[in-house]
Amino acid sequence: MQPTISIPKHWDYPRFVFGQRTQQGVILGLEYYPPDTQLAYEYSHGWRYGLIRDKRCQEISHYQESQLQQLSKQELLAQITAELEQHQTQIMILQQQLAAIKGGSNG
Repeated sequence: MQPTISIPKHWDYPRFVFGQRTQQGVILGLEYYPPDTQLAYEYSHGWRYGLIRDKRCQEISHYQESQLQQLSKQELLAQITAELEQHQTQIMILQQQLAAIKGGSNG
């Protein structure tokens, strides 16, 4: 069974989802500021998103939905391909380290 999140019917549905890559970074969290609340008065009503620029970043930046831009298909493919290549390089290094340990052991 897939985990689900229920959105009240009187709320707008968010345009972005958890983990989605955008021009601004990767979405880690969502908040909704309903109309007629102090938060909506200060920041505008609607969805706000918490993002990190990249995996090495510790700072979470917050954006209104209108401030986020989706990646183009080409940008998304380039990001995922680069990340995949980094992981493949790391796997190759770890495999070499394992081979060195196994080859160097006498037991």
